[in-house]
Amino acid sequence: MNLDFSFLDASVLQSFVLKGLIFSVQLTLVAMVGGIVLGTVLALMRLSGKKWLVIPAAFYVNTLRSIPLVMVILWFFLLIPLMIGQPMGAELSAMITFTVFEAAYFSEIMRAGIQSVPKGQVNAGYAVGMTYGQTMQFIVLPQAFRNMLPVLMTQTIILFQDTSLVYAIGAYDLLKGFEVAGKNFNRPVETYLVAAVVYFVICFSLSMLVRRLQKKIAIIR
Repeated sequence: MNLDFSFLDASVLQSFVLKGLIFSVQLTLVAMVGGIVLGTVLALMRLSGKKWLVIPAAFYVNTLRSIPLVMVILWFFLLIPLMIGQPMGAELSAMITFTVFEAAYFSEIMRAGIQSVPKGQVNAGYAVGMTYGQTMQFIVLPQAFRNMLPVLMTQTIILFQDTSLVYAIGAYDLLKGFEVAGKNFNRPVETYLVAAVVYFVICFSLSMLVRRLQKKIAIIR
């Protein structure tokens, strides 16, 4: 079999692939920000020591971490429209699903980061009259974010890779763009190979940035 990549010029990439790349990046950023915010809330609930907060948060995290992402994507896409009585669209459904799903993973990262802050600093906050919320906001969370930043970024890279799973509901992501180009030019093998290279270049470059960031944080410590 002869491989021919000549059809993958700038016009083809702009027509078919760019739209998918933009959505994949948007989905990654939305799910990252939303997942970190919701995950931080879940982490604080699990560390609160109050059963009425710990139990539902633990159930949420453990349940979603035990289910394959592609199944969650399908459930949200098929069940939410039935619940609200109207279609939601593949793109919006994907953003909600990824935010909810990734929150379970970011929650565990944030919980580890919060627990890495010495308890003496927490007690010092209480000693100067701070409440639990103020101590978390001004003392614990800033340090936890700094400590966990490389891990958060690594999880974000995994999140970007997982965006390819939205093919299951027909959303137009980066992989879908290459797939459509391959079908239009009857060159599926070439487009999938190029797609793999593009994913590798993006994720490898981001991994190198995470390593540099990790070294800088280690120096600060």
